[in-house]
Amino acid sequence: MGVVNTPHGQIPTPAFMPVATQASVKSLSPEEIRGVGTHILLSNTYHLFLRPGVKKIAQSGGLHHFMAWDGPILTDSGGFQGYSLGRSSKTSSFGLSTIDHEGIRFKSHVDGNVHLFTPESCIEYQEHLGADIIMPLDQCAPQGESNEELEAAVQRTYSWAIRSREAKRRHDQTLFGIIQGGTSRQLRSEAVQAITGLDFPGYAIGGLSVGEPKEDMYRTVDFVTRLLPRDRPRYLMGVGSPEDLVVCVARGIDLFDCVLPTRVARNGALFTDQGRVNITNARFREVDGVFQEGCDCYSCQTFSASYLHHLFKSQELLAYRLATIHNLRFLLRLMEELRSAIRRGTLSEYMRMFLERYKPANETARAIQKAAWKTSERTARLGQHTRNNR
Repeated sequence: MGVVNTPHGQIPTPAFMPVATQASVKSLSPEEIRGVGTHILLSNTYHLFLRPGVKKIAQSGGLHHFMAWDGPILTDSGGFQGYSLGRSSKTSSFGLSTIDHEGIRFKSHVDGNVHLFTPESCIEYQEHLGADIIMPLDQCAPQGESNEELEAAVQRTYSWAIRSREAKRRHDQTLFGIIQGGTSRQLRSEAVQAITGLDFPGYAIGGLSVGEPKEDMYRTVDFVTRLLPRDRPRYLMGVGSPEDLVVCVARGIDLFDCVLPTRVARNGALFTDQGRVNITNARFREVDGVFQEGCDCYSCQTFSASYLHHLFKSQELLAYRLATIHNLRFLLRLMEELRSAIRRGTLSEYMRMFLERYKPANETARAIQKAAWKTSERTARLGQHTRNNR
């Protein structure tokens, strides 16, 4: 395990970052976020630029003061929105975003105005926000793009990384580099060589969990982490299902973020040691005991499964809060257990036991994930438990 030091505190790794896209983890207060074991949050520059505006946040004392969170914050650049809001990586009149060498043009989903995000302006916005860790503008190419398009995205991400470094002025913020390249080993290798040549204090792996098979994601993570410096934190962007966290920690990943635990919570899907369960299922109507035995979250310690079931059936707002608390605590407790296994040198054993009992929501994913644990065990034996502190 390692430690990432920031002006707002230390982050023991591996760590999961709950997503506070618009300066809020949906339905939770800062006290509740801290109570589930959170060390760092993730917010999004693009969405905060639209509402309430980065200058407004700066005038309010910065993002930490604005959202009353005194722990570390990482802000994403908006590069993923360039992927998710556009239909193509090529300049086009379709979709809500277009990309060219200058930057990303977004058509606001709020008021329809067009805004240009450049590498320079993206750094400026994040300096106004005051996050501890900031990300450069990058291009995430859609799954299924041609090799030429993937290569163009890698080259553009590298060019933008150089411009981002040159634009950075604040010395109290840490700028990570981003590795793109789809599932191509050649492009990922070229991206690692180029981006690490800029000597960033940390590196993110982007462009995964965007529709590719899980097996391809695991292989790509395994390949890239072997090429990255061992004394710098590695951040896998947008990945957060429990089985993926376990498998990818064994492959050397330190930081994760994903909306999955909070999003599925609002739909009544709760994590358990055996997999995801829908609390709205009729069988929970008669369960007067706790939802999950041994769970130390506020929801399980305070309420019965039948009460949670009732809240969802009645569409009470408290349902979303309690389910979110449970799911985040599940993942953050999982990270605590992974850190403990790394300290003890038992990561491979922990991973084996977890993968044997946890059933992912997707049966195909489960088959792939069970087949993948052997290579993860090999990685775990390479001494991930002796990672240097960062």
